[in-house]
Amino acid sequence: MAFDIRNYGGKTACVLGCGKSGVESARLLAARGMRVLVSEEKKRAELKYAPEFSHPLIEAEFGGHTDRIFSCAFAVKSPGLFPQAAALRKLRASKIPVFSEMEVALSFLPECEIFAVTGTNGKTTATALVDGILREEVRLRGCGAAYAGGNIGVPLSALAGKVKRGDFVTLEVSSYQLEDSAFLRPDSACVLNVTPDHLDHHGGMENYLAAKRKIFAQQDSGGICAFNALDENCVKLSRDCPSKPLFFASAKAPGGIALNAWLDGGKLVFEIDGARHSITPPNLPGLHNMENAMAAGLMTLGRGVSAGAVLSAFAAFKSVEHRLEDCGTINGVRCINDSKATNVDSTLVALKALGAQKNIWLILGGLGKGAPYAPLKPYIEKSVKTILTIGAEAPKIEAELAGAAQFIPCGTLDKALAECLASAKAGDILLFSPACASFDQFTDFEHRGRYFKEIAARKLQKTTI
Repeated sequence: MAFDIRNYGGKTACVLGCGKSGVESARLLAARGMRVLVSEEKKRAELKYAPEFSHPLIEAEFGGHTDRIFSCAFAVKSPGLFPQAAALRKLRASKIPVFSEMEVALSFLPECEIFAVTGTNGKTTATALVDGILREEVRLRGCGAAYAGGNIGVPLSALAGKVKRGDFVTLEVSSYQLEDSAFLRPDSACVLNVTPDHLDHHGGMENYLAAKRKIFAQQDSGGICAFNALDENCVKLSRDCPSKPLFFASAKAPGGIALNAWLDGGKLVFEIDGARHSITPPNLPGLHNMENAMAAGLMTLGRGVSAGAVLSAFAAFKSVEHRLEDCGTINGVRCINDSKATNVDSTLVALKALGAQKNIWLILGGLGKGAPYAPLKPYIEKSVKTILTIGAEAPKIEAELAGAAQFIPCGTLDKALAECLASAKAGDILLFSPACASFDQFTDFEHRGRYFKEIAARKLQKTTI
């Protein structure tokens, strides 16, 4: 049953988890007149983000879930909560409905157009591209507004009070959010790629694929969903799609798949319902970003957005923070922040985009996800001079990539940057693309990326004084 606040008048809601999504969900429900209990397993002092709740309808408990949660009418699950957590099992055994933060927020939106982006890698860039196109479309039309939220950093609950009828909403949707969303029904969706990730959370690849499938599962023939024709898992998922599938590829697609977007002479060509548009791509490195742009173009053009909006948005687009982000050049060494590379496949993408010659100093490490590092080996052998290891995963990385390049065990980002700058030559690249999660030393990949940029900026300042 889809969430409807009218079914819970005068009752109390439970919000499990006190991260950004949980906090904003509690505030949204309280603003709509519901009493809310926010229940957090960690102690307040252990949280990276623990606001005070000033609303009279919100109570909060920290340091564990008490039995009070079982007296609530329903629960809202924060996306990072493990699906088999004891509290969730008990809630479901007690027949208490559990909803995702995103679904609850969607129930409060007026009639508007929803664009949803998922994939293992590239979600944030593709979401930003879609949002940029829609903002340009709003400007050209002279009415309405465009918003972006979800996994991109702004919970949808925080936007629910701003969106008006007829507006555009673009959502970056992670597998964590999808697994909890039984009734998500975007007008336009895409699956950029699907490679193994978060398997410890989902319990295996089939469960991960099942979560990704939910991006389009509730669509009908009036919707569209764009798929990467070069990704075997995307093609597999597309066979179950009830909406109109559109395919993109940066090279010739296997199996005779008819493409709706492709590369031709440096242009992106889009063909939908007999209309063809040739558009200059955004100035971003790597074929993966051409695929992100193709997906964004299909998602918007397929819903009647003007080609002029796509053209203008691509021309104005700048790279996303923490994704192959240029942080300046220090004594001739170009520093690249790719902190968002939290898995091996994302680091592969970075090496493919930047590895034209053997001039990369690569910082790897953090909290491992259980995936092997061997797929990096041929790309490291081709383009990496030195690997600088940091964090808890360093011994495993050094063991699995032995012989691919020389190693300098560094432990911390500060030492890795210093070691590189002490030996690298002008024309070299320092690539911080860790292939690991950040939680051993940082609160999240954004904190990690900002810290890298801060220490690089300090070094840069010293060289220019």
